[in-house]
Amino acid sequence: MNIYKQIEAEIQAASNIVITAHKSADGDSIGSSLGLLHFIEKLGKKAVVCHPDKAPDFLYWLDTSSIILMEETPEEVTAQMKKADLIFCLDYNATNRVGPEMQALLEEATCKKVMIDHHLNPEDFPSLTVSETTASSTSQLIVELMEQSGHIDLLDEKIGTPLYLGILTDTGSFRFNSVKPRTHEVLAKILAAGVTHHLIHEKLSDNNTETRLRLQGYAMSEKLEILYDTHVGIISLSKEELAKYQYKKGDTDSLANLVLSIIGMKAAIVFTERDGIMKISFRSKGAENPVNVLAKEHFNGGGHANAAGGMSDLTVAETLEKLKKLIPQYF
Repeated sequence: MNIYKQIEAEIQAASNIVITAHKSADGDSIGSSLGLLHFIEKLGKKAVVCHPDKAPDFLYWLDTSSIILMEETPEEVTAQMKKADLIFCLDYNATNRVGPEMQALLEEATCKKVMIDHHLNPEDFPSLTVSETTASSTSQLIVELMEQSGHIDLLDEKIGTPLYLGILTDTGSFRFNSVKPRTHEVLAKILAAGVTHHLIHEKLSDNNTETRLRLQGYAMSEKLEILYDTHVGIISLSKEELAKYQYKKGDTDSLANLVLSIIGMKAAIVFTERDGIMKISFRSKGAENPVNVLAKEHFNGGGHANAAGGMSDLTVAETLEKLKKLIPQYF
């Protein structure tokens, strides 16, 4: 029995299934969670999705009403986690990725756990693990689950729409080197199921607010610093600057890719002052310019070779100075 058939057997045997994903929700964590939820429902079973926090506003054209949030209703999430007899861990490789409150619940749970993920170095906490680091996204792996468990015929628009979103966002609109022939084979199956891909692109891209564009314009014109010797661009934004432009979650997500679009750039680093810490986004081009090592070794983070995250408890100025000292060692 292959791993995906084993997962299907666990779904069929379970009575209380909980689907979890990492803190700081993105398109892939939302997409894979909803895609798996709707697949489980098509199998005739019930499940609930419990996430640590709210998704960015630009993802709310999806129906996310079925997602229970730890930051809003901790009692309900706690109750669901405690009675679960099967917990899915989607798009994360370590228990601390769900935030301290949900991490405690996850580690206390004695039920079976299934990890489906594509990040490097997974922890050995689940009962069953699908760790495919060459996959474009966790959403792609949900399609693999459906196909290799013998249920690809259940793929429809409701399941496929969030999965397409997850693949789209985690591949940078199919520009990253994580895109392989298999990625497009999976996308073909999703499109054949009736998903209207052009509408997903429109809903994802054509939803800017005036304040978001003004913040991005300010960041590029006033805060971008290019280190020409290393071909790395850095943008830093303080809490006061974010407040001035009425920052909302997700407003700065595209800044790193904008910096990378400049001719000759190897890497882009964007950090913002939020919740008392500096949240850092690392992006780069090419196998010769990994950013996950820098994130892991110095900023309590990690991720993919060309897309990683981290954090700093220093001030804006101190974080910027630390980055400038470290960057020549990595680029």
